[in-house]
Amino acid sequence: MNVNFGDGDSNRQLFLKYLPSGFLLYVSILIILVLSYSCITMFVPVTTEDPDILVVEGLVTDQPGPNTIKLSTSMPLGGRNSATPLTGCIVTLSDDLGGFYSLSERQGGIYVTNPPFQGVVGRTYTLHIKTSSSRNYLSYQSFPVLLKPVPPIDTVYYEKVVLSRADDGWPSGEGCQIYLNTFDKENICKLYRWEYTETWEFGIPYNVPNNKCWVTNGSDNINIKSTSGLSEGTIIRQPVNFVTNASDRLKVRYSILVNQYSLTDDEFIYWDKLQNVIENVGSLYDIIPSSIPSNISCVDKPDENVLGYFSVSAVKSKRIFVKDQFRGMPDLYTNCEHVRVNYFTLIPDLGVSAWVIIDVPSPPPPYKILTYIKGCADCTVRGTTTRPDYWEEY
Repeated sequence: MNVNFGDGDSNRQLFLKYLPSGFLLYVSILIILVLSYSCITMFVPVTTEDPDILVVEGLVTDQPGPNTIKLSTSMPLGGRNSATPLTGCIVTLSDDLGGFYSLSERQGGIYVTNPPFQGVVGRTYTLHIKTSSSRNYLSYQSFPVLLKPVPPIDTVYYEKVVLSRADDGWPSGEGCQIYLNTFDKENICKLYRWEYTETWEFGIPYNVPNNKCWVTNGSDNINIKSTSGLSEGTIIRQPVNFVTNASDRLKVRYSILVNQYSLTDDEFIYWDKLQNVIENVGSLYDIIPSSIPSNISCVDKPDENVLGYFSVSAVKSKRIFVKDQFRGMPDLYTNCEHVRVNYFTLIPDLGVSAWVIIDVPSPPPPYKILTYIKGCADCTVRGTTTRPDYWEEY
């Protein structure tokens, strides 16, 4: 929809005529300051870090899969993006019984195992990578990694947390802390890692075609724990995720799927150091990425740095749903209604995109209410209208 403000030149002349006397001087000074600030050039220090390092993110489990290996190349310090997908590679897995398994490139830089591959507890796996011409057909190989067992997750549960305005800037009200308990009765695992996938339902409070959607996000934190110093493998109240009331995650229904993995000693060190880098990012004197030990090396150039880790583990999963009342939930749609128009009048703001969120054809006089925010009229701006298969009715 478009809007017409009338004669643009005459309106501008009237606007300039009645400006306050000091306003133009103020604007001139502001422009000079903006231009001066724009002359600042970002400082990118010279480092010995290789600007084009292979980055490997891979995980093989005892589940049917598909298991995924993601390949990319890092950007130099100061680059716009963190990594560039590495395409056209030949990626295979081998095991300690002489088996070889090929992976297919599903999309740019993402390689997946083909059925019927499934990792087996107690078996050792090695990752092999042959790059394309873009990386001079170099060969890379991981150390052999044992697929270790992991005990099941006993429970995943949540507790309400009372928030005040001083709690990291979150609104007062209630948040949701997710915990898990694990009991390793057979003492088969000492080193753990957890990740999660969260999904929530949300709705738009208007009678529009797409007014109910679901959003799914993966975990973005490193969560590891060692029970080596404990007499028995019992983990109680391990924090998994904290959901604040600064979003609408908890407003309708929220679900979280938690995955539990076992780690080798070397992989625990890898995740621990990577966690330190993330927590202390911003200083040139922190641990640089190439100092984090990887279990992958270049066969043709042994001195070349490689980032990332080839992980192998059994996995146990548990999902819970949260449908509860949490105080302080935000209303994200309070500022949606912008323009009310009569059916028989011209639509204002010609040339500006607008969406109908309220349509009242009768009783007279009929009218529409428009919004300039697409997310107020279409939930697919943030999510999908496809209901997850696991979503429970309630």
